[in-house]
Order: sequence, then C-alpha cells, then structure tokens
Amino acid sequence: MTTLAFGFILIGVLVLLVLLGMQIAYALFGVAFVGIWLIRDNIGLAFRMLELTAYSGIADYLFATIPLFVLMGLLVSVSNVGRDTFEVAEELLRRMVCGLGVATVAANTIFAAVTGVSIASAAVFTRVAVPEMTRHGYRPAFSAGTVAGSSVLGMLIPPSLLLIIYGVLAEVSIGGMFIAGIVPGLLLAGGFVAMLICVTMLFPSFVLEDPDSVKARRLDRDFKRMPLDRMLFKLIPIVLLVILVLGGLYTGFFTPTEAGGIGAFGAFVVALTRRSLNWHKLWQVMKQTGVISVSILLLLIAASFYSRMLAIAGLPNAIAGLVTDSGFGPIGFIFFYALIILLMGMILDSTSILLIMVPIAAPIAQGMGIDLLHFGIVTVLAVEIGLLTPPFGISVFTVHNTLNDPNVSVEQIFGATLPFIAVMLLVLVIVVLFPSTVTVFL
Repeated sequence: MTTLAFGFILIGVLVLLVLLGMQIAYALFGVAFVGIWLIRDNIGLAFRMLELTAYSGIADYLFATIPLFVLMGLLVSVSNVGRDTFEVAEELLRRMVCGLGVATVAANTIFAAVTGVSIASAAVFTRVAVPEMTRHGYRPAFSAGTVAGSSVLGMLIPPSLLLIIYGVLAEVSIGGMFIAGIVPGLLLAGGFVAMLICVTMLFPSFVLEDPDSVKARRLDRDFKRMPLDRMLFKLIPIVLLVILVLGGLYTGFFTPTEAGGIGAFGAFVVALTRRSLNWHKLWQVMKQTGVISVSILLLLIAASFYSRMLAIAGLPNAIAGLVTDSGFGPIGFIFFYALIILLMGMILDSTSILLIMVPIAAPIAQGMGIDLLHFGIVTVLAVEIGLLTPPFGISVFTVHNTLNDPNVSVEQIFGATLPFIAVMLLVLVIVVLFPSTVTVFL
C-alpha cells in the first residue's frame, strides 16, 4: 500500500470515528498518532511529535484572542444587549414589509459584531424575537427559521471564532481575516433583508398566519413608540463596543489580541453599568469561558498534530498533483472544494469540518496561487450553510430546543430556513467569482 493510499484511509477513519460519536479532538489525536507510527514504523517518533505539538501548537501570544473574544461574547449575552438591540431595530423598522424579520436580521448583524458565535445569537434571539414576531401575526415556524437563518452571521461578521480558527490552521493573519469578512458579511445581511421582503410580498402565506391581515406588515396600531433617549440608551453600549473593538482593530491601533482584551473589558463595564452581573453570573461566565476556550485550544493542538501527520504522508502535495492533472483551474478547484464542504456540513459540525479540511486544502490552494484570505471566507461561508442543513443543522436545533414549542417541529424550522440557504449559496458564488469582495479593504 502506498503512503498516499494509506493517508486517504486515515482520513476516512477520522470521518467515521467522528460520525460514530467520538469527540473530534480525540479522533484527530488518535488518527494522527497511529498514522505517524505506521507510516514511519516508529512509535517513539509519534510520541516525540505529540510532545512537540502539545508545546508548540498554542505557544503563541496570538492564541489569547480565543478566550478574550469568548469572554466578551458571554458578557455581552448576559447584559441583555441582544434584547435591547432587537427592540431598537423593531422600533426603527416596524413600517417595513416584514419589519420584524428585517429587525431580527439587523439586530443579529450588530450582535454578531461583538459576539462571534452564531449559537449565542440563535439562543438570544429565539427568546427575544420569536415571541414578538408570533404576537404580531408571523407564523411561529417562519419566526424560528428567521432567527436560525440570520444567526449564521455571527460566524462571518468579525470578530468570529471560525475566522480565528481558520487563520490559525491556514497560518494567515487573523486581523486580515476579520477585514476580509466585512463585505461578504454585509452582502449576506443585505441579501437576507431583500429575501425577506420579496418572500413576504410574493408568498405571504409562507410568512404570515393570516396573509389578508396587515397586522404583521404594519404595527402602528398596537405599537407603543420608544422615546429617542431610550433608544440611544439601549443602543449606545453595543455601538461603542463595535467602534472600540473593530475600529481599533481596522485602524491598526490594536492587534487582534489587544482588541479582544479591550472588548472583554468594555463588555465587563457594560454588564456592570446595566447591573446585570452578580457574583454568581460572573462565576458562570468565567467557567463557560474556560470550558469553551480550553476545548477550542485542545482542538487546535489536535489539528496541528493531524497536519504534521498529513505532511509526513505527503497527502497535500499528492492531492495538489491530482488536482493539477485533472485540469481544475483555481475557480474550478474552489467550487469543487466548496461542494465537499457543503456535503460534509450535512453530517459534521463547523469546527470539525475546518479541522479536517483546512490542513489538506489550504496548501493546495496556496500552491495554485489562490489568496488564502479569499479561500478562508469561501470556506467559512460554505461551512455556515451546514449550520442550517439537515440532518445536523446545529443552529436549527439550538432554536428548536430554546423555543421548546411542541407546535413547531424541527422539520418546519428547516423548511423556513430554505430561503436563507438560497441567499447564502448566491453570496458564496459571488464571493468565489469576485475575489475583490474579500480583498477590497486589504
């Protein structure tokens, strides 16, 4: 058996182990260890490389961005900033067609700019937006689907944990990844808004319980206006956080790590001023930060070990040769790669897909002259679609479990997210064909 064939078998074993329920970190460690041992017929080398990887895998100041941005996102979540953002968006957009749906997308867009975790957005806005939309005549399944669909913005609009993980795996600038995600993120949000308006006008029965009623289209009759000073009070904290973190990052005043620290401190101040943080909540936030951060860092160490095994097997170079011989150009390769990501998204979670595919695909893309920042945004966009596609669809299941409504099934929410998936596929094609959408600010 050739080393190349053995490498492909190892990848197949890795995917099988993950599908059988083994945690991705342990699967990566196990497959990489056995792979190095068998390829080089030297168990001592496998132990030595494991030792080196465990030390050097995260021994960099840059990795502090992960716990800091996680801490910032959790502090923002407990401060009820998401609820306040939705209420302001509801006030400003209530006269629009599908106003509350648009308000959910707008609030998710702003919320994503300070959290970076789509699951947090899904949980927050399920509690806030779905009851309000249902009260105003929207179908509960459509309301839940809107929350699930728009929650994926948290993975693309910076700061994003997926962008950070990709940056580490592909060894590209995390700050550059954040800047590259701005235009595609706004394209996605704008596409969602346009889609909601069009679907409401063309297929009102898909959106509204009673399409003949204007209740859900214009809320003026039973809507109590919010004073301007109250709107500012609700909106200023999150706007200041966005300006502080992203403004400092994009102007070069902060490094990504410093931006995470400043953002976490700013979120802590917001939580204190709103009196939404007591000792118990602070302890829970710190504990969650530790659990999430350690999990991600362990995954990155495992992925680094896995990458070394792939390099020893010569898999990236061999696949690059196969791609070149097949006649795929850069665009063809990106589309083929995105298709694989979309298929994997149906059975694996986002982080697992990145950890399995990026160490293989990034060297190939670089060898073909593809900008790795552009390649990263395509990767994250394709992975995001997997958050909404059955049978895995973690955003859909998060919304369903948080909503806990026996009258709204998982299947109904999956159906309601189909227009969002269509928009995401369209944006994915635009980003692939027009790399300038990613590089415009670089």
